Amino acid sequence: MSGSWLTRYFAEFFGTMILVLLGNGAVANSFLKGTTGNGNDGQSNGGWNFIAWGYGLGVMLPAMMFASISGNHLNPAITIGQATAGIFPWSHVIQYIIAQMLGAIIGQLLVVAIYWVYFKNTSDNQAIILSCFSTGETLGNKLNGFVTEFIDTAILGFSAMGLYRGMFFKDSIDIANIGIGLIITALVMAGGGPTGPALNPARDLGPRIVHAMLPIPNKGSSNWNYSWVPVVSTTLGAIMGIEIYKISFGL
Repeated sequence: MSGSWLTRYFAEFFGTMILVLLGNGAVANSFLKGTTGNGNDGQSNGGWNFIAWGYGLGVMLPAMMFASISGNHLNPAITIGQATAGIFPWSHVIQYIIAQMLGAIIGQLLVVAIYWVYFKNTSDNQAIILSCFSTGETLGNKLNGFVTEFIDTAILGFSAMGLYRGMFFKDSIDIANIGIGLIITALVMAGGGPTGPALNPARDLGPRIVHAMLPIPNKGSSNWNYSWVPVVSTTLGAIMGIEIYKISFGL
């Protein structure tokens, strides 16, 4: 990492903003009625691959811009996981998380500004509208949601350490940045069936706050009963994945 800590906070803010804008923007384009990704028939034409690539690029592009500045965490779970492993200072964890949360909120506000009229046009499915903001277990099973997010984020934490600190990629950060986007894409495709997935407390909680506070047309419930799952499970998962890498390969 390079630059002042204030510069790093700005990198985390803008990186998380871009992540949420591209990721949740892809969801909105795919699911909301009348968009170019959905069409006027109410059926999603974008599909799950469309969304997976939205999130993958939403992580990869900020990584290319900001990885050398802030480490491109964009994720409180990764920040806490790295601090627990001793490779990020605890004295800057709260500042990183604040920057990430604010970035997620602003990114979601941009999604709302772009798709406001399409929220109005999607009047018959409140769950679809909430999915443009935050995650939930598709069958309403919190335990399965917890297990899913824990496993997916553990894989993310382990993979991120391997990409940025592995023998091959540690001197090839540009390739590692592409790799981190691909692992996000693959996790959304392969592990996202039950929950989305969130993989990131800020990506879920920031937009959920926006959903709760703004008069979004046809929005329904913000499902706060589930909101703790993508916060706690992803944080524990990231800690586990990073620790397993540390024990196995060192850092």
